[in-house]
Amino acid sequence: MFNERIYNFSAGPSMLPLSVLKQAQKELLNYGGSGMSVMEMSHRSSSFDSIFQNTKAHLRSLMKIPNTHEILFLQGGATTQFSMVPLNLIGPSGKADYALTGNFSAKAYEEAQKFGICTVAASSAAEHYTFIPNQASLQLDSNASYFHYCDNNTIYGTEWNYVPQTGSVPLVCDMSSNILSKPVDVGQYGLIYAGAQKNMAPAGVTVVIISKELVGHALKNTPIMLDYATHVKSDSMYNTPPCWCIYILGLVLQWLESLGGLSAMEAINREKAAILYDYLDESKLFHGTAQKEARSKMNVTFRTADQALDAQFVKEAASSGFSNLKGHRLVGGMRASIYNAMPIQGVRALIEFMAKFEKDHI
Repeated sequence: MFNERIYNFSAGPSMLPLSVLKQAQKELLNYGGSGMSVMEMSHRSSSFDSIFQNTKAHLRSLMKIPNTHEILFLQGGATTQFSMVPLNLIGPSGKADYALTGNFSAKAYEEAQKFGICTVAASSAAEHYTFIPNQASLQLDSNASYFHYCDNNTIYGTEWNYVPQTGSVPLVCDMSSNILSKPVDVGQYGLIYAGAQKNMAPAGVTVVIISKELVGHALKNTPIMLDYATHVKSDSMYNTPPCWCIYILGLVLQWLESLGGLSAMEAINREKAAILYDYLDESKLFHGTAQKEARSKMNVTFRTADQALDAQFVKEAASSGFSNLKGHRLVGGMRASIYNAMPIQGVRALIEFMAKFEKDHI
């Protein structure tokens, strides 16, 4: 057993900032003098309404979300958005473009085909999703109702380093694993969605940021809970929202503000990723698996040349306080997820452990 907190490199649910956990612990039994926990509050109460509105205001301010876009706090995870997006957006032309750069974008594409004609605008599947297609390689349909892509690929450790240019076709982006890690020009997007359990809060709330122009065009057989208009009209209160997760999200947003905002967070994330990739590039035992120009700053994938040695590394790392370094079952190897809440000292400690392991096995 560990007497102190370990370094949790899980791809999700991931670690939360320690100050956020302490604040939640302090307020767990009696939030703001209400005599009850946030988990016990009515979502219609004035106490929770204050939490809800403040969280939304902090998100709008931090991400500089323009008034042209609505903010929704939904349930069902990003996976529900794989259906919700086409149900609401594919109507005008019955067609959509998808970029396939990993497992989740492929799943989104597969689901969307139930609702219209979906075209693969780009794919890196033939090379095991180790790269991101460049702008010139995108095969775009000017008649598509939207273009969908996943900005960061947790399993394969790749990340888009540019925003696709699609002309008048609205951009739809799954930002589940890198939202709040860097500044984003929200105005370029028709819709952004993100599950919370990477950079925002515990699993349970899904953030959707949608242009008002895209609301109200759902297919006529769309279930009421899958219609964005339902949630815009009710301000995410059509049914009981994930109150606790929204509360934690609010605390995380305040933590980000205390660091200096998303530009400051991006600088920290770049430093964390750089020192880990620099080590991998010099290592004689470990090597990164994603192509350099497409490397993720959130999920660093690597391996040795021996599967048995990979397994030994993961086992010894866990016993030394570095958890969840085993790669996804689809690819094997190792993966260090270094989301916002992972401190630089955690990455440096991991590198020290890796260097010792390398010395013992070279």
